Amino acid sequence: MTDATFSSRAITKRPIDWWRWSGRVFLVFLLLFTVLPMVWMVLTSIKTQFAAMQYPPQWWPAEPTLQNYARLLDPSNSVGQEFLRYFWNSFYVALTTTVIGVVVAVPAAYAFSRFRFPGRTFLFFSVLLRNMFPAVVFLMPLFLLMRWLGLVNTHGSLILTYLTFGLPLSIWLLKGFYDNIPIQLEQAARIDGATRFQAFILIVMPLSSPGIIATSIFSFIGAWNEYVYAYTFLSKQESMTLPVGIQRFFTEFATDWPGLMAATFLMSVPVVVLFLVLQKYFVRALTEGAVKN
Repeated sequence: MTDATFSSRAITKRPIDWWRWSGRVFLVFLLLFTVLPMVWMVLTSIKTQFAAMQYPPQWWPAEPTLQNYARLLDPSNSVGQEFLRYFWNSFYVALTTTVIGVVVAVPAAYAFSRFRFPGRTFLFFSVLLRNMFPAVVFLMPLFLLMRWLGLVNTHGSLILTYLTFGLPLSIWLLKGFYDNIPIQLEQAARIDGATRFQAFILIVMPLSSPGIIATSIFSFIGAWNEYVYAYTFLSKQESMTLPVGIQRFFTEFATDWPGLMAATFLMSVPVVVLFLVLQKYFVRALTEGAVKN
C-alpha cells in the first residue's frame, strides 16, 4: 500500500464532531427525563394498592391488573360516575373555549393584518399586555367579577377566563399567518367578482388552516389542563373539571396511588391523541407558516 493511499485516507477521514454528539447525548437525557415519569405512571396504574406501596418498589408488577381503569370507566359505580362527569366537564369547557376562541381570534387577527386604522399598533401590543403578568395576579379580581355576574360554580366562568388568557396568544399567532399570505391572492379573487368575505373564506382560510389548527391545539390544551381557576371558581361536585376532580383520590389518611395514576393517564389521552393526529399541521405552524413571500 503506497503512501498516497494512506494520505488519501487521512484526508477523507472526518473528525468527530463533539458538539453534535454532546447535543445528541443531552437530547437522549431529556427524553429519558420526560418519558420515565410517564412509564412509572402507567406501570403504577396497573398495580394493586398493596403493590404500589411495596418497598423497595418494583417497576413491573407481579400481578398486573386493569381493575383501576375498569373502575374509572364503569358508570355503574360512584367512582366511575364522578370520573366520567369530570371528564365530560373538562371536555365541554375545553371544546367550547377552543371554538369560541378561534371564532373570535380569526377575524381579529385578519383585521390586524389587513386593515390600517388609528391606534392599530398600540391596540395590537396592548392585547399582549396581559401576558406580562402571572395568571394568579388576576385570580381575585376575576373571582369578584364572576361572583358579581353570578357565574361562580358554572362552566361559564371558566370559559370566559380561559378566553381572556387564550385570545391574545391566538390573535398573535394567526396574525403572523395572515401577514405571510400574499394580498395579491385576495385581490385576484376580488377582480374575479368575489367579495372580501368570499375571498377570505375561499382563499385566506384554507391557506391559514395550519395556523388555525395550531391555535386550536394551544387553546384546547390550556383549557384542559388548567387547575388554579377551576379550583377557585368551582366548588360543586357536579361542575368540577378533571384537574380538580382527581384530587378526590387523596384522602386524609391514605392515597389511592393506582387509581390516581390511572385517572391521570386517562386525562392525558385526549391531548396526546389530538397532538398525534394534528402533528403535521402543528409542526408546519411553528416552522413555516402558511405561505412564504
